[in-house]
Amino acid sequence: MLASTFALLVLAAFAAGFVDAIAGGGGLITIPALLLGGVDPLAALGTNKLQSLFGSGSASISYAAKGHVYLRKLAPTALLSFAGAVLGALGAMVLPTGVLQTLLPFLLIAIALYFALKPGLSDRDAERRISPVVFACFLVPLIGAYDGLFGPGTGSFFMLAFVTLAGYGILKATAHTKLLNFASNVGGFVVFAFSGAIVWKLGLAMGAAQFAGARLGAMFAMRFGARLIRPLLVVVCLALAAKLLLS
Repeated sequence: MLASTFALLVLAAFAAGFVDAIAGGGGLITIPALLLGGVDPLAALGTNKLQSLFGSGSASISYAAKGHVYLRKLAPTALLSFAGAVLGALGAMVLPTGVLQTLLPFLLIAIALYFALKPGLSDRDAERRISPVVFACFLVPLIGAYDGLFGPGTGSFFMLAFVTLAGYGILKATAHTKLLNFASNVGGFVVFAFSGAIVWKLGLAMGAAQFAGARLGAMFAMRFGARLIRPLLVVVCLALAAKLLLS
């Protein structure tokens, strides 16, 4: 790989980390960049999982340091997200994903419309609509399995679940989403690592850039809250939906 291509991929990872820490969807930047850089599709997915670990991990640490999420308290739920992602990634090797690919753009458009048009969405918590046990034991591993099986839009699904069902405010939902997304990234990464589908040198360099970009993104999210997160989430969902519909 040319040094200039390598450098551009690292720069793309920084941008992805910034966006992902605020609204998710970092893979919308890094996966096309890896493919355009000449990385084969399977290795692109595996390398993306490696570098995204740094971004979601960095954002989780930043949010936890400011008290927006408590790592120890959420650890059991994160383990369920991890387990779901492992099962999903194993299933991706034998299950067709055509139905998900067809339905996902329309689900993302629906999520974008919800966050764009729903009145009263802010950083304040609202009424919980589902018990914590059902949320953790059913929804979290289900979304984690989706991340391992297919992946695009995982952060949007976690955000929607936290806001609509757990009653979290936008910033709190973002902070919790990053930790659970980190756990599901680890689950998918483990499967890809054992399959050998990772370009390690490139993935680690992109990971360092993701880490820096995610810290900056989390800083912006905590400063501006729902005023920044809500519109960016809408844009990311619509952009991802458009990419899937046109691909």
